[in-house]
Amino acid sequence: MDTVKSKLTKRKKIGYALGLATDSLLYNMYYTYFLTFLVQIIHVKPNLAGIVIFISIAWDAITDPIIGNISDRAGVDKRKMILKSVLPLCIFFVAAWSPVGNLFGSQALKMIVYTVISIAIWLFYTLYTIPYYAVVPELTEDYDERTQLRGNSSLVNAFCIGLGNALPALVGVGAITFIHVAGALSLIGIVMGFICAASLKGVYQVRMAKEGEAVPKGLGIGDTAKAFGQILRLKPVKYFLLFVFFFLAGNSMLQSNLSYMVVDCIGVDYTEGIAIVIGVLVVTMAVTVPVVTKVCEKTDRRTACLIFITVSGVGMLAAKLIGLEATVGDFRIMVVLMPLLLGVGLSTFWTVFYSMAYDIVELDEFVNGSHGERRESVITAFPQFVQKFGSATGILLQGVILSAYGYDTTAETGADAATFVRPNDYIVGGMENVSTLIPAIVIGISLVFLLLYPMTRKTYNALTAQLKKKRAGEEYDNTGIEKLL
Repeated sequence: MDTVKSKLTKRKKIGYALGLATDSLLYNMYYTYFLTFLVQIIHVKPNLAGIVIFISIAWDAITDPIIGNISDRAGVDKRKMILKSVLPLCIFFVAAWSPVGNLFGSQALKMIVYTVISIAIWLFYTLYTIPYYAVVPELTEDYDERTQLRGNSSLVNAFCIGLGNALPALVGVGAITFIHVAGALSLIGIVMGFICAASLKGVYQVRMAKEGEAVPKGLGIGDTAKAFGQILRLKPVKYFLLFVFFFLAGNSMLQSNLSYMVVDCIGVDYTEGIAIVIGVLVVTMAVTVPVVTKVCEKTDRRTACLIFITVSGVGMLAAKLIGLEATVGDFRIMVVLMPLLLGVGLSTFWTVFYSMAYDIVELDEFVNGSHGERRESVITAFPQFVQKFGSATGILLQGVILSAYGYDTTAETGADAATFVRPNDYIVGGMENVSTLIPAIVIGISLVFLLLYPMTRKTYNALTAQLKKKRAGEEYDNTGIEKLL
């Protein structure tokens, strides 16, 4: 570990962080616009569009632990997994934004086509992201260095969120627009994926089997289920996973509703409004990430999360009370305040999310590692599994709620079919709730579970001290880590 860590130069860290662009560009365009694309361009009913996204992401979430288990096996090269998955990921991503669905009049056929393509996207996304994120705890066990690595990645994430959200908005809503933007982002993603893999050369070492360690073959579904069962029994895990699920359910609901929030709730021009929203979002994240990183270094990751995500959730409730159409003079202030609140929550979560998962790697090794085995990929896959269910649930709920309020574009045809026509006040009220009250409540639930999460800087340091004794064959005990066991 120490030999690998010493080779983590600034250049290597930046190269690794750039690999996040492949993930973030595609992830954010999909979560922000894919439901809008299906509803406005392909004319799938909102509730059915939500089901398409939920099925494809939920199916991929099921493959996460299997891929994670395979990635953790001795002799498996995470760097090669990254290299082999990036190209098919980007090809299927471009295919997802094709207007081929308009060749079918049947809602069922439209759903089948885009569900199959989406499943392929998320399968290769998992093959890329699990080794990408799981490699970090193999590079360093230092609490603050892990936060710094994630902080660098979160800064890249801030600009990629901007690019993935801004490009479709700036060039307008339309079938050709979406597929061209998807192509451009995919090309960037391919380049950044290869840069990331190159940066790991010389600092990442493939783990070989230790004496007495059995290496499973095949998919290892039984081994994966066993590993998940062992990890779930670790006390901090259930609180962490529930925090992740509810935060992302609330957050993805708001993020995928951005277009409707800007046009119908705030009441500004689509192109101008989205440009402002994305600009504020990017600046907020770029400013917040280093602040969150510093707070993590002064306190710990849980404390930083509690502070900043509470600010974000309370702000959404305040926005509901004030009203999204509020003005200062002639300016609609929520076009700035809402992305600011979203940016504070997003940047905080993505700065600490994977680092919090990495801490569980050492706890799992301490409790379950009879031969010093480490399960970085399985433990990375577990929250990613929950992350996708949470995000998919949020988008599904958005579609269901919009349909419940009566929003339907399936009858729209012709040149104006892809435009946003303001619905009645009752539907707009539902759209406003999806951007304020409902996500605020769901995020509030996530904070309750975060409060119960017992892994702090103090308990982590105590854990690594005992783990070092165990690795050295010395006497060790549970001093300082009672809350984790």
